[in-house]
Amino acid sequence: MNLQTFYGILIPFLGTSLGSACVFLVKNGLSDRLSRIFTGFAAGVMTAASVWSLLIPSMEQSASMGKLSFLPALIGFWIGVLFLLLLDHVISENIALE
Repeated sequence: MNLQTFYGILIPFLGTSLGSACVFLVKNGLSDRLSRIFTGFAAGVMTAASVWSLLIPSMEQSASMGKLSFLPALIGFWIGVLFLLLLDHVISENIALE
């Protein structure tokens, strides 16, 4: 394996491992305000990731469709929204049953 590839895989792995270790260590020690700040930050990061890593490249790759180049991104976005709503509904019902 190429050393550059190894480092490319290692960096996100270490970040994820350190993040999960922090969550494990401070799981009940966060104030409500700090928890909301972290949740808002995570939501912002995920929104940025979805826009710049998914939606914009999707529109660029479908540029040959002309005026309809937004359609694959729009359809994919709404499939994702509906899937998350489905998960929210199913998980909420299962938690309520316990």
